[in-house]
Amino acid sequence: MSSIHLEPQDLPDVAPHNHGRTMAAWVTNASIAVGALLMSIGFAISFAPLLWVGGAIAIIGSIAGGVLRALGHGQSLG
Repeated sequence: MSSIHLEPQDLPDVAPHNHGRTMAAWVTNASIAVGALLMSIGFAISFAPLLWVGGAIAIIGSIAGGVLRALGHGQSLG
């Protein structure tokens, strides 16, 4: 048995109902996953252009997710 006892005020806030279910989150995660997949294939077959394309997709997708969040399609900060 644990000797740690948590009081209700010590618990973290409940996550919002749409946590991770926003357009910005989906675009960011999908683009990073596709970019990582292309980069790993490019690495495995020693094809540098595929590495660069995969990296570019991951970076552009991350920027697109940030833009979508700024436009109101993501989780609010507060």
